[in-house]
Amino acid sequence: MCESCGKNPVTTHVKTIINGELTKYSLCAECAQKLGYGNLLTGLGCNYGSLLGGFFNETEPADAVHCKCCGSTFDDIARSGKVGCAECYSTFYDRLIPLIQRIHGNTKHRGKVPGSDSLRPQPQGQLSVMRRELREAIEAENFEHAVTLRDRIKKLEEEDHE
Repeated sequence: MCESCGKNPVTTHVKTIINGELTKYSLCAECAQKLGYGNLLTGLGCNYGSLLGGFFNETEPADAVHCKCCGSTFDDIARSGKVGCAECYSTFYDRLIPLIQRIHGNTKHRGKVPGSDSLRPQPQGQLSVMRRELREAIEAENFEHAVTLRDRIKKLEEEDHE
């Protein structure tokens, strides 16, 4: 039974990690929708009527854009939640970018630092710490240390722009 309303059968399982603590919720469809855990592909302009129409041998719209590499349409991607091939990103760029932004919070992939673990500071975090240390070194009139920090900051900024 749903952990929120206690009345309906469970259809959605939600896992959240807050401050390193895993919490699991089992919700019915109605409570999941109310709490904002609906389908991530909702509101993409997908015609779910065409999905049902496919079961009754109705054809897709003649103006549907297909990927020239794999033949996928945007409706195919929305239904499956998977992009057909790398070319689909170019073909459906204008429609995928808002979706990627909404799901991931960013459209630029940063990747991971090779050989790193989560405890190792990322370059942007290092830059802010080093800038603070640079200001402190200048205020303390420790100019030798300030020059070293300035050079390291400059090197990291150049690597970040490449």
